[in-house]
Amino acid sequence: MSPQALIFDCDGTLADTMPLHWRAWQVVTARYRIHFPEDRFYALGGVPSRDILRLLMKEQGREDFDPLVVAREKEQEYFTLMPHVGPVTAVVEIAREHRGRLPMGVASGGSRHSITTVLRHLGIYEWFGAVVTNEDVVNQKPAPDIFLEAARRLGVPPMTCRAFEDTDLGLTAIRAAGMDAVDVRPLYMPVV
Repeated sequence: MSPQALIFDCDGTLADTMPLHWRAWQVVTARYRIHFPEDRFYALGGVPSRDILRLLMKEQGREDFDPLVVAREKEQEYFTLMPHVGPVTAVVEIAREHRGRLPMGVASGGSRHSITTVLRHLGIYEWFGAVVTNEDVVNQKPAPDIFLEAARRLGVPPMTCRAFEDTDLGLTAIRAAGMDAVDVRPLYMPVV
């Protein structure tokens, strides 16, 4: 398929932020004594922090913290690490090659403030005709809504889009949207 548009996840796809998000999670989960192992963090990649916290509260039978407050604290911790954010070079190069040739968008489970800050930090925000975040849709990944909204804003049919992701939940969302899915992990993860 020759795509009519490209759509990229941000965290872990365009931006090498996942280890920094993990560091921020470690601070707030220690503060609130919330059990959240690293493998679970990566398995929930693309799920908004507030939703992760609601899930953990339910699973752990907790009612002693507000998930929205803790999610904001996690974001604040993450923003202190922003100077350390770098690109996922192989994926940014794909975007650079198609810049101005195809419509491109971002579909991220992150907050608008976080995603626009990261894209501006990397100097690539202007490359994208649509930036869709967790605030723009009701149903989050693995639902297809965020990718469908990005295609709608770009003015292209979803089935003509190629989308890039670094998580299983995100890839499920892309496929559910009827798009060509590209798993970017082989582009930068060492082969074991």
